[in-house]
Amino acid sequence: MSIIPSNGGQPWGMEGKSARPTGQVIAIRPKVTTSTILEKKQRHEPITCLTAYDYATARLVDQAGIDMVLVGDSLAQVVLGYENTLPVTMEEMLHHTRATRRAVCSAMLIADMPFGAYHEDEKEGVHNAVRFVKEAGAEAVKLEGGAQRVGLIRRVLDAEVPVMGHIGLTPQSLHKMGGYKVQGKDFSGIERLVKDAIALDRAGVFSIVLEGVPREVAAMITREVSAPTIGIGAGPDCDGQVLVFHDIVNLTFSEPAKFVRRYGDAAALISNAVHQFKTDVESGSYPSDAESYHLPKETRAELEAILRRKELKAYAK
Repeated sequence: MSIIPSNGGQPWGMEGKSARPTGQVIAIRPKVTTSTILEKKQRHEPITCLTAYDYATARLVDQAGIDMVLVGDSLAQVVLGYENTLPVTMEEMLHHTRATRRAVCSAMLIADMPFGAYHEDEKEGVHNAVRFVKEAGAEAVKLEGGAQRVGLIRRVLDAEVPVMGHIGLTPQSLHKMGGYKVQGKDFSGIERLVKDAIALDRAGVFSIVLEGVPREVAAMITREVSAPTIGIGAGPDCDGQVLVFHDIVNLTFSEPAKFVRRYGDAAALISNAVHQFKTDVESGSYPSDAESYHLPKETRAELEAILRRKELKAYAK
């Protein structure tokens, strides 16, 4: 068996094609894998992860050097406009994972398993996990839940699909939790989270997302497990951090969570650009002559001669 990828190391779906259209920058940093992520924990190097849901944002995130790109089920809210993550479907997740895959060269690409894709039947869960790899080019999948997911995780791993775990505030359990609430605030909650983390670690996940848990609990879990922990609202002591792309650039149109830091204001940038376009069109300043195409001199002269003859004929009548 060859150890060289059959696609020559090009991005998924680009076999036999130029990996980038002319003029695009080709990433030269090494490909991030599950081994890369584990080694970063062992070397105490922070791990970075951001969500992306389309070609444009994924390309920017990948070129910025982010370690992992997550096609999160948060696309339900920030891209598709649903109230929460529950309605998003497998087909929608596959569609956006394919689009993201076309942009990512170096980062590890992870797809979120949506609500209902693995909750009823483990066999169906394995099938859907394989679809993300086979049909959309994902390199791993993320599953919400702790010890109750161990059987499924082992079966997905047996199907050669790496798994990222996710415990704490799990948005797909919104109704069971009674809302978006920080988890692990009392001793029974702490014990449950630690047991879940250890169970996921022993099952073989390559990383564990800790969402909405106290900093002290996240630090305890990070020391306890060998798998890298990726925090979101879990404090600075995790092995890495993940945020939603739309949150950090102010494209979510809602009050940000306590843990969100906004690094830019894309909403203002886009809004200003759109308003300026409207103003320029209405005032007649766009498009200008310089922004218009023109006929070659010879063709223009011939056209003007034809128009003059038509005018003369019309005048003669």
